[in-house]
Amino acid sequence: MAEYKVPLKDMSFLLYEVFKADDMWQKLPKLAEQVDKDTAQAILQECAKIAEQELAPIARQGDEIGVSFSDGVVTTAPGYKEAFNTYAEGGWTALGGDVNYGGMGMPKMLTALHEEMLCSADISFALYPVLTAGAALSLAKHGSDELKERYLTRMYSGDWSASMCLTEAHAGSDLGIIRTKAIPQDDGSYSITGNKIFITGGEHDLTENIVHLVLAKLPDAPAGPRGISLFLVPKFNVNDDETLGEHNKVSCGSIEHKMGIHASATCVMNFDESQGYLIGELNKGLACMFTMMNFERIGVGIQGLGAAVRSYQNALEYAKDRLQGRALDSKVKGVKNPAQEADSIMVHGDVRRMLLNMKALNEGSRALSSYIAMQLDYATYGEGEEQQKGEALAALMTPVAKAFFTDIGFENTVTGQQVFGGHGFIREWGQEQLVRDARITQIYEGTNGIQAMDLLVRKVASSKGVLLKVFTDEVSAYIDDNQNEAGMAEFIAPLTEAVNDLTELTTELLTKSEANINELGASANDYLHVFGYTAMAYIWARMAQVSLTKQDSNGECGDNFYQSKLHTARYYFTRVLPRRISLIAAAKSGCDCMFDINDELF
Repeated sequence: MAEYKVPLKDMSFLLYEVFKADDMWQKLPKLAEQVDKDTAQAILQECAKIAEQELAPIARQGDEIGVSFSDGVVTTAPGYKEAFNTYAEGGWTALGGDVNYGGMGMPKMLTALHEEMLCSADISFALYPVLTAGAALSLAKHGSDELKERYLTRMYSGDWSASMCLTEAHAGSDLGIIRTKAIPQDDGSYSITGNKIFITGGEHDLTENIVHLVLAKLPDAPAGPRGISLFLVPKFNVNDDETLGEHNKVSCGSIEHKMGIHASATCVMNFDESQGYLIGELNKGLACMFTMMNFERIGVGIQGLGAAVRSYQNALEYAKDRLQGRALDSKVKGVKNPAQEADSIMVHGDVRRMLLNMKALNEGSRALSSYIAMQLDYATYGEGEEQQKGEALAALMTPVAKAFFTDIGFENTVTGQQVFGGHGFIREWGQEQLVRDARITQIYEGTNGIQAMDLLVRKVASSKGVLLKVFTDEVSAYIDDNQNEAGMAEFIAPLTEAVNDLTELTTELLTKSEANINELGASANDYLHVFGYTAMAYIWARMAQVSLTKQDSNGECGDNFYQSKLHTARYYFTRVLPRRISLIAAAKSGCDCMFDINDELF
């Protein structure tokens, strides 16, 4: 496996040349106090060192050894505790945290790139701090001052970690039917009883305490999701003097044996009259939890990207070194590598296709992820119309980030495996681990089918297309401003067609759904991918535009980086964006062919 190298130049290109993040930070008063370009660059460089030198080297061992379970105790793989301590001592657990409780208050545009580094290095390790950051976000927004003072400071310091306890054996996506109970106590706390499954980081030896965020219902709560409340349940109770008290009645019943992410502890958690504390209002638990879940869904999308980036780096190094066959045009143009018995597989069209697909989709995903992160920063730190637009775009694009990035992320790990051929299927090269690790990203935090339904039904249809129009209006304005710019025609024309097709598809589906709501469910997955490829085209056009400005009077970019960007942009528009055409045809085909078949005929 190639040594992981953080793509710092591409990250800086996006932050400062494409999105002008440093200008945005200075315009937003709440961010101007926390971050500037020099600070951001120092953070990215130092995080890159941690990812490359501390985390990436332990990923293979973590996969092979995994976590172990004995008598309720979970032990992480060798090297993980030491790596976590190094990570926490560096202050990374506080990167995006509330400054009032010891956090650094960095913008999402920065923490998203930080998360990509962690996930490229080792998704299993990344899950521990990233879940804690998500839980801290929910607690900071909805928790009482007392809870925040007591728990947030220790979560940001890395002394304590957190888990998110939603799923039960009978209740996965339908959280309204959970059975975990919360009984009010005289001291204002609650007694929590129930069982949760698939709990990432529910038990481990990395931190001295684990803060569980648990969904439960009071006995008299309304039926369904309207009766869910959110509770903070610590592994160890905390004394008034902030020291750890007795072990709460929380235990790990077992760990799951999984296809991938072996070094991440996935636990069955038992709550047996555990002491818990209400977060937010009674029966409003889903709203509180969705603060964390939306954070995690974008984070899961970044996990898919992280695995895909590592896959590309591995495959590219292998392709340049692997000698097999001669180029098809060798009889016309001569042998490419006469000193060797064969050419590298880089001469073969199909290998170049696979590598360019990976490159175009990876760089497009990083750029689109940064764009979505920017919307979250406007939603959090902006004001007025700017904040409202950020909230609208973040809501619209959260399911796209989760589902689109993980679908193409998994595709790119498999593609990298294909470049290796038989060597990609065996353990020696480490490529097959990326395939196994990336697979879960399409499943947890809401399967990608559910994300597609969220986009089309809850975001687009429920708003009668208003949310989508916020995005298409921005793209249309960009097209109007740049359609006559020199060199941009090859990007603006297909982008215009793609946006028009997306708008027309949306109108047709919403109209058809008025007669049959199943039209939305049948076309949701195709629709999400049409949206994803179109949104990525918008961002690729913006990257190409910046790269064009670096050309000299002869039309050549002086820097290989910008030349590569332009070539990759052309590849995306020529060979990748047309994927949406078949997806549109499928989405328009209707739902009858799905629902006219009786269950017995499957």
